[in-house]
Amino acid sequence: MRVKKSFIFLLMINLLLTLCSVPLSAHSAEAFDTEDVDEYVMNYLEKNGLPGAAIVIVKDGNVLYEKGFGHDSDGKPLTAKSKIGIASGSKPFTAFAVLQLVDEGKVQLDDPVIYYLSELTLDDERWKQVTVRQLLSHTSGLPNPTIVAPANTLKKGVERLQDWELQSEPGEKYLYSNANYWTLAYLVEQMSGMSFNDYLTQKVFLPLGMTDSISLVNSGEIEKEKGISRGYVTLYGTAVPWTELEKMFSGSGSIFTTASDMGKWLSLHTNEGKNDKGKSLLSQELLTESYSPQPGSDKYGLGWSFSSPNIQPPRISHSGSISTFQSQQDIVPTSGYAVAVLLNSFTATLEHPYEMSSGIIQLTEGHDPEWKASTPKIIDLSLGALTLVYFILGIRGIRRSKTWSDKRKQHPVWRFSLRLIPQLIPVMGIGWLLFIVPTLKDNSSTMMDAFGLYPAAMIFLAIVFIFGLVLTFLRVYYRISLSRDSLL
Repeated sequence: MRVKKSFIFLLMINLLLTLCSVPLSAHSAEAFDTEDVDEYVMNYLEKNGLPGAAIVIVKDGNVLYEKGFGHDSDGKPLTAKSKIGIASGSKPFTAFAVLQLVDEGKVQLDDPVIYYLSELTLDDERWKQVTVRQLLSHTSGLPNPTIVAPANTLKKGVERLQDWELQSEPGEKYLYSNANYWTLAYLVEQMSGMSFNDYLTQKVFLPLGMTDSISLVNSGEIEKEKGISRGYVTLYGTAVPWTELEKMFSGSGSIFTTASDMGKWLSLHTNEGKNDKGKSLLSQELLTESYSPQPGSDKYGLGWSFSSPNIQPPRISHSGSISTFQSQQDIVPTSGYAVAVLLNSFTATLEHPYEMSSGIIQLTEGHDPEWKASTPKIIDLSLGALTLVYFILGIRGIRRSKTWSDKRKQHPVWRFSLRLIPQLIPVMGIGWLLFIVPTLKDNSSTMMDAFGLYPAAMIFLAIVFIFGLVLTFLRVYYRISLSRDSLL
């Protein structure tokens, strides 16, 4: 009996020690409550005036939660099956495709890119040194210009690089550039013998069961695709349906998917690279390498970014934004959780998906989410108030234009002209932004595209421009009229 009691006692002690040794995050599964997530997401959307969101939560290869909230631009409820653009959240998929080719021996990470794409040249001799690894880790030195010529194919997209120069020595430092991932997508095409979109479908999406996911070449194709509703831009605490800015984004931001499909993707990343049938789509060695800091960059791996040291728990992540969609995907290695947040809206002043994913991760850790002030709404309303003040002052200035010119009718022309300069400087600057920038390099953007990037700010600038132009015209007009009257 004594031996039996001693055995039971030792067994209990061992069990207690085992439970105590498990990290706190591993206990968080018990604290995870789907109703808490529902409440958090609905409150967040309402507080920030967002039209909708689709969420998925995964743990150790299993989908625990997937749900849509709000509505799309067609007035239909947003669900876990609604297609939403993940923008730069596409880059981990592009990197995955490249690493599959590495796994097959068709590509070597540290080979120069020109070894595979000899026809692709830059106006910079250093380009010959750039490796596949450096493209994947954004350490190639390629710039990331805002304005580029239009392109409707991936081939034409990479041909735009021919007159570019590197901004830094290859491998020297991290410099985020979409051009890295256009080039990688083109590399996949050339080395696989398939179009990049077909490769993703056949080698990544279908093996994972991601049957509702597609990759486009140009954002102009969005409205032609069935099942994709227009996204929104936020304005003064609400949201307005908008047309996506047209650009070639293959490889860098081209995927439209669902929360349900993102659950399958994140399940692979929390299950040693295996799909639901237990088949490995990428070797464990390369998968681990993709999550690891690279030479010249401690913040980016091969298609994935890393949270800063002050963020707890640490995350392997990627965010994404185009002009009407935003996304965030986070993998939490310490707990086995992964979260994806897809929004059918864009906000210029805050990454809402990141904030929402952070709140959900806090819930999975057994903590209450941190609530921050609705900064974008505050900024927009402040801009709205400033716009109203400027409007009132503009009306006042128009009414007093004749008096203003009359007081200065004795001034010589040069002095009178100098007084107009403060009014003309913002007119010229805003006019350049609204009318000249959209035409640079024959790019496909329009004035309405520029407006949609930050509506509250653009409304303010438009008011400044209109009143500045009208005031300048009236003051000159009255100056000429008064001069004529004095001659008569």
